[in-house]
Amino acid sequence: MQLGLIGLGKMGGNMRERIRRAGHTVIGYDRNPDVSDVKSLEELVQQLDGPRIIWVMVPAGTATQTVIDELKDLLSPGDTVVDGGNSRWTDDEKHAAELGIKGIGFVDAGVSGGVWGLQNGYALMVGGDKAHVEPLKPIFEALKPEGPYGYVHAGRVGAGHFSKMVHNGIEYAMMQAYSEGWELLEKVNSVDNVREVFRSWQEGTVIRSWLLDLAVNALDEDEHLLKLKGFAQDSGEGRWTVEAAIDNAVPLPAITASLFARFASRQDDSPQMKMIAALRNQFGGHAVESKE
Repeated sequence: MQLGLIGLGKMGGNMRERIRRAGHTVIGYDRNPDVSDVKSLEELVQQLDGPRIIWVMVPAGTATQTVIDELKDLLSPGDTVVDGGNSRWTDDEKHAAELGIKGIGFVDAGVSGGVWGLQNGYALMVGGDKAHVEPLKPIFEALKPEGPYGYVHAGRVGAGHFSKMVHNGIEYAMMQAYSEGWELLEKVNSVDNVREVFRSWQEGTVIRSWLLDLAVNALDEDEHLLKLKGFAQDSGEGRWTVEAAIDNAVPLPAITASLFARFASRQDDSPQMKMIAALRNQFGGHAVESKE
């Protein structure tokens, strides 16, 4: 199967490799010529047989809109565009309508896996019409983890990114809980081996998780996180989750509090935010701010 992939950064580059390992042909385009397979979007489209599938992995907002606008004029009826970035679900409805006028299909794919996706696979939450989603299944199967789970057709256009948004909101709350527990353990005099306490939780406890494993990884690299500044950025999806909760009158106290805690990190050198920053770096390769 052929696929055009736009955006070959931390996620897109690894996705290209994983899909190729499954035996599919991937032609990638990136503004960085060192990683790009072609020199332009026009060349990317020309090298693909119809009906074409173009997967977009660029930042949400203006960057995604710019690519959608360019693809509208380059693609043909029957082609399909997949937005695998972290776009807001309301943008998906707009993009589907814009492309639909030209007879081009649109699918939104929430993708989770970060910098570990090449090795472990990516969880995929997909939204769109069945007629547009079904032909893409070989690509979804190539990307998802081994086993029966890791891919879901969540619903109509927007459902994929909405599901990924909620996933990220839950992620915020889980990281905040680990971080608060870590700070309390570090604070008391009686516990003098906090890293090993975290390690002991990795087996046989109800709070074991991949995030806990990553927390231990971070503590192995910097036992008391002394090299990190207590600052953690928010990607925007936490905010969108809280806004959606307000719009639908759904109480989300833990997720909302974890979002506000990120804001607090911008005021002081927060110990909890050191752990949040370390976790974000571990699973997603997100930048951290060092003490130096």
